[in-house]
Amino acid sequence: MSVKEVAAEAGVSVGTVSNVLNRPQVVAERTVAKVTAAIEKLGFVRNDAARQLRAGHSRSFGLIVLDTRNPFFMDVTQGAQHRALENGYTVLTGTSDNSLSIEQQLLELFEEQRVAGVLISPMHEDLGRLWRLRESGTPVVLVDRGSGDRSFSSVSVDDVAGGRLAAAHLIELGRRRIAYVGGPERIEQVRHRLEGAREVIAATEGAVLDCIPTDKLTVLEGRAVGERIAAMDPESRPDAVFAANDLLAMGLLQAFVMSGKIQVPQDIALVGYDDIDFAESAIVPITTISQPAAEIGRTAVDVLLREAEAGEDAVREQFVFTPKLVVRASTVGAKES
Repeated sequence: MSVKEVAAEAGVSVGTVSNVLNRPQVVAERTVAKVTAAIEKLGFVRNDAARQLRAGHSRSFGLIVLDTRNPFFMDVTQGAQHRALENGYTVLTGTSDNSLSIEQQLLELFEEQRVAGVLISPMHEDLGRLWRLRESGTPVVLVDRGSGDRSFSSVSVDDVAGGRLAAAHLIELGRRRIAYVGGPERIEQVRHRLEGAREVIAATEGAVLDCIPTDKLTVLEGRAVGERIAAMDPESRPDAVFAANDLLAMGLLQAFVMSGKIQVPQDIALVGYDDIDFAESAIVPITTISQPAAEIGRTAVDVLLREAEAGEDAVREQFVFTPKLVVRASTVGAKES
């Protein structure tokens, strides 16, 4: 159903129908009533997308996260969506699945869709594609990742501080053979969490840190590493594990329990990262580093809205949230040396 058909039904011009839809205050009440009746009779639905594209952009934001299967990113997405809707925008969400090529495809698709802005948790340090996108008039805000040179606005968590919290907690419990499980290293958050843990362990006499890389941050990857740890000689295996996220920690816990050889936390204390709901409801509730996922999403949309409004005069904003240690049964009661 088109505007022309509505105009014919109401006996008015196409321009009058357009005014009723966009500026009803300039149209006589009787005419507004005629057009409204025609719209209801014909079941007309305005093509808002076409109107917005003619204006040069849509009322949608693009959001790219590393993995929508991770509840942390789902909470980020939910926070972003709620704040966007409050301001009359929708959010088109995609997952890069830790793939640079998929990230590139999503960015190209969002640009074709003329989104009003892009929120992204980028895979790589090279932000050249994002520079080009912004120079073409599309504002960009980094999510769950800082902008080292402050060239982009960003909303992130101090992951170095989070790594320190996790390692310090394990050290305070008397653990000295600590393994860090996580990867790939090209993900900045993974590197920063490891960096924080290293700082604490390097400053602790007798403590050692073993890094066990993974290809992904998933439960299955965690389970595979957990099986390898369970197969190790008890005298040489770690007495604590810091996982780069809660999904890895859940997989590790599954492997330890299923092996029948390792008790958590008696034999191995376990710390995750993100504080997703499943961490608390695990068979052994998992100690974790909490970050405000929904608030990250809401704040990122607020920043993007300000950038879109300011245009070339936009000030690059940097929001860094402070993580918190949430202690649960996977470390509480751990044996002391």
